[in-house]
Amino acid sequence: MIKVVTAEERHTSDKGTIHSEFSFSFADYDDPSNAHFGCLLALNDNVVQPGQGLAPHPHHDLEIVTYVVSGTLRHEDDLGNTQELTAGSVQAMSAGAGIRHSESNPSATEPVRFIQMWFLPAERNLKPAWSYRWFPWQEREGLLKPVIAPEETGGSLRINQDVRMYIPKLQTGGKLAIPFGSGRRTHLFMLSGHIDFHCGKQKFSLRPGDAARVRNAEELSVCSTASEGAAEFILIDLP
Repeated sequence: MIKVVTAEERHTSDKGTIHSEFSFSFADYDDPSNAHFGCLLALNDNVVQPGQGLAPHPHHDLEIVTYVVSGTLRHEDDLGNTQELTAGSVQAMSAGAGIRHSESNPSATEPVRFIQMWFLPAERNLKPAWSYRWFPWQEREGLLKPVIAPEETGGSLRINQDVRMYIPKLQTGGKLAIPFGSGRRTHLFMLSGHIDFHCGKQKFSLRPGDAARVRNAEELSVCSTASEGAAEFILIDLP
């Protein structure tokens, strides 16, 4: 089963200083038929204007993954972590029994765009944790290199869920087979460029902001069709 969700089908939240596109029910967007995809509860495409941000706020029992697409995102939390995350950075935060954090744009001139994803954890009331790493595009070009995994392998960040995440980049004409097993879910979200997404004998053309949600697929592949620049997308393997 495959469902394509176009960029236009997302819910728009525009508060002036923060513009968001919600892929699933979130905040003021309530749609019981679009509440989650497996353990993936949220995928928010956010743009924060210079000098703006979200005030400190709490979370618990969530695995929160953030990818900075462009600009710089400043993170602070009550564990004592402070970090400015540049484009290409991935942040993994296990809220566990409770964590409080803030997110802001430290730039005086440039907006920051970041994708934030929420997952249900495999266990509740765990010890809160935070980590990050910068993944230059050269490490991800034409490859399925994990940036998130249930264990720290090959430089990936760990979260408390059976989820693996990849953020590959494909030059025009580049192809990539997706060898995920049956009985799993696959979520693909387009960041930039254009691809043809093949699912068995079906083909779907995806552009920025589009997503594909797949269940129990055995043959998946993508081909970059961008006329200018490369295609970049988030690929998630989840139960």
